[in-house]
Amino acid sequence: MIEGYELEFEDTFDGKTLDERRWLPYYLPQWSSREAAAARYRLCDGTLRLRIEADQPPWCPEFDGDIRASSLQTGLFAGPVGSPVGQGRFRPDLVVREAQPPARLYTPTYGRFELRARAVTDPRCMVALWMIGYEDEPHRSAEICICEIFGRNIAPGRVGVGMGLHPFGDPAIQDEFSVEDLALDPDEFHVYAAEWTPGQVRFFVDGQLVTTVGQAPDYPMQFMLSLYEFPDGASATPYPKEFVVDYFRGYRLQVA
Repeated sequence: MIEGYELEFEDTFDGKTLDERRWLPYYLPQWSSREAAAARYRLCDGTLRLRIEADQPPWCPEFDGDIRASSLQTGLFAGPVGSPVGQGRFRPDLVVREAQPPARLYTPTYGRFELRARAVTDPRCMVALWMIGYEDEPHRSAEICICEIFGRNIAPGRVGVGMGLHPFGDPAIQDEFSVEDLALDPDEFHVYAAEWTPGQVRFFVDGQLVTTVGQAPDYPMQFMLSLYEFPDGASATPYPKEFVVDYFRGYRLQVA
């Protein structure tokens, strides 16, 4: 129990299959397809293991080159085929390649959110827990990055953890993002969290406040839980690359 909050979403990944009432098992499929953007993963010993495997193709070669991704998300909104409307517009010439039914599995406004997970040390990989606006209106498109860890930012006993806000199409948000150098063992589990309240977002690692951003989106946002592999450089670890997640929890503010 966390003072001032009540638990409203929890996944401890104890079952044998992913709960698709909570997670959509693909990455921004409107820009590619559900088949091409499908996450590779397994549930094992009470953990979720997002995977990049040796035979895995790029998720969206037309628009994102040779980047490979295994990612889950808690919402989905996009326009019809050929439309530029859709979440996560990472380049201006994107158009919808496969129509998607809208989904709002977990899209809160404000709360505390935490992930217990172990990073991937391979320098070609990056893991992240991030939030994006549901984008049912174009300006509702900011990002809250709770944690972003590139393997190249990991050293023995230390890790660079990215956290903060990106505006994308939201004119009310200024870019405010930092990579914090923390004394952590990247091979161990750590808890990454954010408290999102009106006007600010506070970021924590293992219960310790790391930084505060004095602005915040004020609309529903969804979660993205992601593992990426980039094509540059030599692979330093064998396949499969695994992002191991122990749990994810979401808490809403208690009403007095």
